[in-house]
Amino acid sequence: MVRLTRIYTRGGDAGQTSLGDGSRVPKQALRVEAFGTVDEANAAIGLARLHVGAGEDAEPDRMLARIQNDLFDLGADLCTPEDGRRAVGALRVVAAQVERLEREIDAMNAELLPLESFILPGGSPAAAHLHLARTVTRRAERLVCALAAAEPVNPEAVKYLNRLSDHLFVLGRRLNDNGARDVLWQPGATR
Repeated sequence: MVRLTRIYTRGGDAGQTSLGDGSRVPKQALRVEAFGTVDEANAAIGLARLHVGAGEDAEPDRMLARIQNDLFDLGADLCTPEDGRRAVGALRVVAAQVERLEREIDAMNAELLPLESFILPGGSPAAAHLHLARTVTRRAERLVCALAAAEPVNPEAVKYLNRLSDHLFVLGRRLNDNGARDVLWQPGATR
């Protein structure tokens, strides 16, 4: 566990921050953008959880709770460079986390109505918030891909974000009465 006894350190006052290996980088560094956007996705999922509820079907909230924990793992992974001083033994996202998302996607998707159009964000409040979280996750994925093009990154990190955006999409449909309350795009309808 991490123990935080002091919240501010003044270490970032000059525009730099520390990575997990102790190295200092500018706050606008691509790596910082990447794990910062993962944190943003996590916050968006937290908002979605306010609308999911833990009533009769608590599984969606349990899935999102696991995902939020995974996203902290992912942030720790990205915060510690693969070729840095503390790379050995660093917390990394693993294939089992990606595979769990795939199993959950498959199980949820089996219950959904078939898609007949693209879906507009909306329907239920939970689904609308999950669509927002999905778009933030896609942005995080793009940033992690850009980072991976510039320096070594755990390949499971990219896979996790790719699968997570699909998971959030499918879960949003599930929370829209298994797709019955999905808001469908009507091409050219407002011309």
